[in-house]
Amino acid sequence: MTPTPDDPEAWYAYLAEGNARQARKRVAADVLLRNGAGDFLLVKPTYKPGWDLPGGMAEANEPPACAAVREVKEELGLTITLHGLLVVDWVAPHEAWDDQLAFIFDGGVLDATEATGAQPRDEELSQLAFVPHSRATSMLPQRLRSRFLAATEAMTHGVPCYLHNGSAR
Repeated sequence: MTPTPDDPEAWYAYLAEGNARQARKRVAADVLLRNGAGDFLLVKPTYKPGWDLPGGMAEANEPPACAAVREVKEELGLTITLHGLLVVDWVAPHEAWDDQLAFIFDGGVLDATEATGAQPRDEELSQLAFVPHSRATSMLPQRLRSRFLAATEAMTHGVPCYLHNGSAR
């Protein structure tokens, strides 16, 4: 027999049991940051090949926007304010990874002091670079390139984009 809200303790236990059986999703939260010339900040991780956007994985029960701000602070020493959501991408399972939700937020334009002072602050990054849009698209891996292009389009038009494994739905 299913408990009812009339028995709060049993109801809570019933809900907790159902919650424990629900799927858990990994959440990535990245940020588009630009300098005064309009170039985009890319970072080079030490733990995987290629270039990436600043950001990283959310911790348990951490909102994606908070994860993005935290990761940028930890990895680059920058305190940023997000200016809105640009992309949500459902990423299908691949290689050894389950599916995930990947967010990209607009981090705005860094002032000259922030842009020139930005440096990797932990062992997860080896370098960073501000690059023009066209160069960024050639430096990013295909899966992230699609997300980056959708994010820059969303930034231009002011409308967030939902992607399904890197493609618009």
